[in-house]
Amino acid sequence: MEIVLIGIGGIFILLSLVCWIIILIHAFKASVGEGFLCLCVPCYILYYMFSKFEHEKKGMIIAGYFIGSIVGNVLIRIAGMSSQPSYDSGYGY
Repeated sequence: MEIVLIGIGGIFILLSLVCWIIILIHAFKASVGEGFLCLCVPCYILYYMFSKFEHEKKGMIIAGYFIGSIVGNVLIRIAGMSSQPSYDSGYGY
Protein backbone atom coordinates (compact mmCIF):
# COMPACT_ATOMS: atom_id res chain seq x y z
CA MET A 1 0.00 0.00 0.00
CA GLU A 2 2.88 2.35 0.76
CA ILE A 3 4.25 1.98 -2.76
CA VAL A 4 0.91 2.99 -4.27
CA LEU A 5 0.68 6.09 -2.05
CA ILE A 6 4.26 7.08 -2.85
CA GLY A 7 3.60 6.58 -6.57
CA ILE A 8 0.43 8.67 -6.59
CA GLY A 9 2.09 11.29 -4.39
CA GLY A 10 5.02 11.39 -6.80
CA ILE A 11 2.66 12.03 -9.70
CA PHE A 12 1.12 14.97 -7.83
CA ILE A 13 4.57 16.34 -6.97
CA LEU A 14 5.52 16.01 -10.64
CA LEU A 15 2.39 17.98 -11.59
CA SER A 16 3.42 20.71 -9.16
CA LEU A 17 6.94 20.74 -10.60
CA VAL A 18 5.65 21.13 -14.16
CA CYS A 19 3.44 24.06 -13.11
CA TRP A 20 6.38 25.64 -11.26
CA ILE A 21 8.54 25.33 -14.38
CA ILE A 22 5.83 26.98 -16.51
CA ILE A 23 5.71 29.92 -14.10
CA LEU A 24 9.49 30.09 -13.97
CA ILE A 25 9.80 30.16 -17.76
CA HIS A 26 7.24 32.97 -17.89
CA ALA A 27 9.22 34.90 -15.28
CA PHE A 28 12.47 34.51 -17.22
CA LYS A 29 10.71 35.66 -20.40
CA ALA A 30 9.51 38.78 -18.58
CA SER A 31 13.01 39.60 -17.37
CA VAL A 32 16.09 37.81 -16.13
CA GLY A 33 15.79 39.53 -12.76
CA GLU A 34 12.23 38.28 -12.26
CA GLY A 35 13.32 34.79 -13.22
CA PHE A 36 16.21 34.73 -10.78
CA LEU A 37 14.01 36.11 -8.02
CA CYS A 38 11.46 33.34 -8.64
CA LEU A 39 14.25 30.78 -8.71
CA CYS A 40 16.22 31.92 -5.67
CA VAL A 41 13.83 33.70 -3.29
CA PRO A 42 11.37 31.13 -1.89
CA CYS A 43 8.26 33.29 -1.47
CA TYR A 44 8.74 35.56 -4.47
CA ILE A 45 7.15 33.03 -6.82
CA LEU A 46 3.92 33.35 -4.82
CA TYR A 47 3.96 37.10 -5.36
CA TYR A 48 4.78 36.62 -9.03
CA MET A 49 2.01 34.06 -9.56
CA PHE A 50 -0.75 36.31 -8.28
CA SER A 51 0.44 39.71 -9.46
CA LYS A 52 2.48 39.41 -12.66
CA PHE A 53 1.82 35.97 -14.14
CA GLU A 54 -0.44 36.26 -17.19
CA HIS A 55 -1.38 33.07 -19.01
CA GLU A 56 -4.52 31.84 -20.71
CA LYS A 57 -4.71 28.94 -18.22
CA LYS A 58 -3.50 30.86 -15.17
CA GLY A 59 -6.07 29.36 -12.83
CA MET A 60 -5.29 25.79 -13.79
CA ILE A 61 -1.54 26.33 -13.50
CA ILE A 62 -1.80 27.92 -10.06
CA ALA A 63 -4.24 25.24 -8.89
CA GLY A 64 -1.94 22.52 -10.22
CA TYR A 65 0.97 24.08 -8.39
CA PHE A 66 -0.80 24.25 -5.02
CA ILE A 67 -2.94 21.10 -5.22
CA GLY A 68 -0.08 19.03 -6.60
CA SER A 69 2.32 20.05 -3.86
CA ILE A 70 -0.16 19.74 -1.00
CA VAL A 71 -1.76 16.44 -2.03
CA GLY A 72 1.58 14.95 -3.06
CA ASN A 73 3.22 15.80 0.25
CA VAL A 74 0.27 14.52 2.27
CA LEU A 75 0.24 11.19 0.41
CA ILE A 76 3.98 10.72 0.77
CA ARG A 77 3.82 11.57 4.48
CA ILE A 78 0.96 9.10 5.00
CA ALA A 79 2.97 6.41 3.26
CA GLY A 80 5.97 7.24 5.44
CA MET A 81 3.97 7.05 8.66
CA SER A 82 2.46 3.68 7.82
CA SER A 83 5.83 2.12 7.03
CA GLN A 84 7.72 3.21 10.18
CA PRO A 85 8.54 0.46 12.64
CA SER A 86 6.90 0.39 16.03
CA TYR A 87 9.19 1.12 18.97
CA ASP A 88 6.88 -0.38 21.53
CA SER A 89 9.00 -2.47 23.89
CA GLY A 90 6.00 -4.12 25.50
CA TYR A 91 6.82 -2.87 29.00
CA GLY A 92 4.06 -0.26 29.11
CA TYR A 93 6.22 2.85 29.45
